[in-house]
Amino acid sequence: MSEPVLSVRNLSIDYVGAEGDFHAVKDVSFDIAPGEFFGLAGESGCGKSTIAFAVSRLHRPPALIRTGSRILVGGRDVLALEDEALRRFRWSEVAMVFQSAMNSLNPVLTVEAQFYDVLHAHTGASRAEARERAAELLKLVDISPERLSAYPHQMSGGMRQRTVIAMCLALNPKLLIMDEPTTALDVVVQREILQRIDVLRKQLGFSVLFITHDLGLMVQVSDRIGIMLEGELVEVNDAQTIYRAPQHPYTKRLWASMPRLHGEQISAGAEA
Repeated sequence: MSEPVLSVRNLSIDYVGAEGDFHAVKDVSFDIAPGEFFGLAGESGCGKSTIAFAVSRLHRPPALIRTGSRILVGGRDVLALEDEALRRFRWSEVAMVFQSAMNSLNPVLTVEAQFYDVLHAHTGASRAEARERAAELLKLVDISPERLSAYPHQMSGGMRQRTVIAMCLALNPKLLIMDEPTTALDVVVQREILQRIDVLRKQLGFSVLFITHDLGLMVQVSDRIGIMLEGELVEVNDAQTIYRAPQHPYTKRLWASMPRLHGEQISAGAEA
């Protein structure tokens, strides 16, 4: 078998406070294979985003990754990277799409200027080279290169999110982390963005860690799914097994809480 793109082992993360520590992630382990679309689902506050931030080394105090935790990307120990190596690691090996594209983009810079910032900082690209690469990337996400001169507020929510995705693919990362990337978008735009990501994944060969509390959406796009509960990874299986034959009682309750188009609604506390 090929080496996993991402290997998380015994990951434990606390938020340290004067009144005691909050155990946000508790001894979590999972792998993501090359080209795999891996979903991480669970209710708000269960530790999904905390894991995503740990993989990208974006945590700041009071977050504390406990001794014994390991995060390997392409066999490299992410938690051991020094500052300069960490700077090169981000974007080129792991890139992250955050929940709100408007907050991810600088409101006072054009799209072209923001592509230039990324490409020049990591590759030394000139403005002309950055503009050419940015135009290619926008085409990948079905946006006209004419939009390079636009400011974020001049674009729709879906276009802003696709622009962020294009920026994240600028350096051909091995892993794309998507932390609730479609939450503020309508269901049609959600589907369009996820379908586009799936096409790009197959075309470019990167893996995806997709984080959401929407299990129904996740089943449609993921190869495998992990279910989080109160900081623990309680079930990991292929998407269809999670959908048709969930094993953990919490996974069954998640499905029971989903709105149904036909038939009687099942109580959220009942077994599916």
